[in-house]
Amino acid sequence: MAVPDGVLFGSSTAHRTLRRMLVEDQKLDGIVSLPGGVFKPYAGVSTAILFFTKTNSGGTDNVWFYDMQADGYSLDDKRQPLVAEDKLGLQPSRNGRNLLSKEEHAKNNLPDVLERWAQREGAECQRSRTEQSFCMPKAHIAANGYDLSINRYKEVVHAQVQHRAPSEILAELAKLEEEIAVGMKALEGMLAKEV
Repeated sequence: MAVPDGVLFGSSTAHRTLRRMLVEDQKLDGIVSLPGGVFKPYAGVSTAILFFTKTNSGGTDNVWFYDMQADGYSLDDKRQPLVAEDKLGLQPSRNGRNLLSKEEHAKNNLPDVLERWAQREGAECQRSRTEQSFCMPKAHIAANGYDLSINRYKEVVHAQVQHRAPSEILAELAKLEEEIAVGMKALEGMLAKEV
């Protein structure tokens, strides 16, 4: 089922009840977060695809999340292919193998979605929440008010930046100012000789 992102985190009673029902009364298997623009030119709203099995008796243990960044096409109104035609779709082939380079993967995540979906109850459960796909236990989702937005659970790692000491920067600026002053004096000397 494709839904606008608001359904995943909306605070209305209807939104919360629907999400609780999917997790507690059915088996919510996975959520693929789609990039905004996938449905352009018809709609530009960010969406997600919910995969669930109707059980009427529960069954959700873990929910698999995938943060899809690209589907092989530009995300503007023109939706132009970003990769060669044989690299589009769910199963692009190269020499009989379903592989994309790192650069091609950045432009078409669909084969990766399909491959990881097949591993959602195995290896995917061991992946870190900093990865493009990962699993979340049902208890964690329930503790977060059944919020199903991938942004609630995905961890972002920020690179540590080492800045130079302010005194070092000031010393460098002072040295540059001295060099500029010497250059200006030399320029003034050259101009004085011309007059």
